[in-house]
Parts: sequence; structure tokens; C-alpha cells
Amino acid sequence: MPRVLVTGPASWNTTIRLPALPEPRSATVFATATHDGLGGTSAGKALTLAALGVDVTLRTVLGDDEHASRVRAALDHPRLTLHAEDAADGRTERHVNVLADDGSRLSVYLALPTPARATDPVPGDVRTLLDGSAAAVVDLADHSRPVLAAARAAGVPVWCDVHDDDGAATGYAHPFALAADVLLVSADRLADPAAYLDEAVRRGARLAVCTAGASGALARDADGWWDVPVAPVDDVVDADGAGDAFLAGLLHAVLDGLPHPAALARASACGALAVGTPGVGAAAATPEAVAALAARVDVRAR
Repeated sequence: MPRVLVTGPASWNTTIRLPALPEPRSATVFATATHDGLGGTSAGKALTLAALGVDVTLRTVLGDDEHASRVRAALDHPRLTLHAEDAADGRTERHVNVLADDGSRLSVYLALPTPARATDPVPGDVRTLLDGSAAAVVDLADHSRPVLAAARAAGVPVWCDVHDDDGAATGYAHPFALAADVLLVSADRLADPAAYLDEAVRRGARLAVCTAGASGALARDADGWWDVPVAPVDDVVDADGAGDAFLAGLLHAVLDGLPHPAALARASACGALAVGTPGVGAAAATPEAVAALAARVDVRAR
């Protein structure tokens, strides 16, 4: 399996679970659960890829505080190489994530680090990381933005997860969406997901996918449209990070040479395994488990 570069956030988060998100007024609410642990969309993707047997390099920004030590320990995996830029203020990224039973989420940033050295133009060591990579997963972060052009120049396919992008040309995620060879987006803020995916393919993406939680996903490639059902799940334990696992499963399948329908089935299976286990990264996503569950996902042409 070829090597992959993932660049973007890794954080140490406090997660609070509530039956519903609080209304915008003064109130007292009781959490149903809370825990501290690894967070960050790039950390989740990197760990899931490693669990699937992919050699992955995670490029991120970490401080020199106690939270950085916890992040490093949580990312310890024989297939994962951590390439951490120093944070200018010494602080590691931190959030408080409030998650409701219906899947809605409120994320409060406690710290957002910037690299101590300039990242534009991309440092030479980043070009070294791209050399020999089969794909670059470039997640939403200021320090990731210059990697978009560097990956293109190196001939490395760019994979972008733009989360809840609303499609506006002035939005933060827009340059990432424009640069993506493979694009993943959530339906949360899209008025017309099909139009968004169609436009992505028309401008050059070879595959564009919109996830819609329990409703599955819609995908578009040069051959047409694909309806992707949700893989069967016995119990939803933690839906946070399901999209990261979905992309990791999709990338693993594409690197494995699978056609898009079979790759999308594997992505759905990987997402399902993620929601069935707590924490970031699909720890249960072994190649065998993903393949067995993917066999139960019937991806159909629309």
C-alpha cells in the first residue's frame, strides 16, 4: 500500500454530550457524558488510515505544552509518522465540543496555534514529504493551504474534506474545493448538494461525495451518480469523526485499486465502524472488518 500525506489539525479536546444543544439563553444543563481525548480532523483520518494498513505521515502544528504530549501519545502507531511544526505561542490546538443526541454539534475553540515558521511558500521538507506520496489529504487549516499548490506541482492527487462548506466563492473552504481531485462535503449547509457535486466534477474533480449522516451519501464521478447507503450499525456510540473515517476508507479503497462503487461501499463501512466505537479514529476499522461490512453495502447508480 503506497504512502499518504495528511496535513491539517490535531488537537486535544474536551467532549461534552447532551440530549440536545442548549438554547441561546441562560440555563443549567446536565451532561450525559464527558471525556478528554484526541481530536482534529486530520488526526482522525491519519489514525484510521494507519489502522487500515496504510503508511501515513501526519503533518500538523503542536505546541510544547502538556496537551502536545497527550496528542503525541494518542497518535503513536507503527504505520503513522508524525511531522509536527512548532506552534508560535507554544500552545496546542484545543476545543470544547458539545455533541447532541441528534448529531448536531457546537465546537468552541480554546486555542488555535499558528506555525512558528512561515509555511508560504511551502518549506522544503514538505516537498520531501510529498515526494513519493500516492495522495495528499489536505484539510482545512491555514498551514495546509500552501500544500494545495505544492501537491499539484508534484503531481500528487489532492483529497479535500471541506466539511460543511456552503459553496460560496468567498468561503474559507473554497480554495480547497477548487484544488481537490477527490472532494468530500457534508450536506449540512448545501442548498443543492447535487449541483455542488456536479460543478466539482465539471471543473476537474474525478470524484465528489456529499455525506448526509444517517441518510447515506451521494457521489458523482465522470460515469454518473451513485447512491451510497449507510452500512448497518448495531449501536451509534460516537458519530463525531464519521466523515473522517469515511474519507479514510474511500482513500484506502482507491489505493487498493477498487472502482468507485466498491470504494464507496468500503467508505460507508469504515464510517459505520467509526460511529460504533468511541473517540477519534476508527480503531475497529481493520481491513478484514471493513471488507466484511462493505459486502453488505449496495451502492447503486442513480
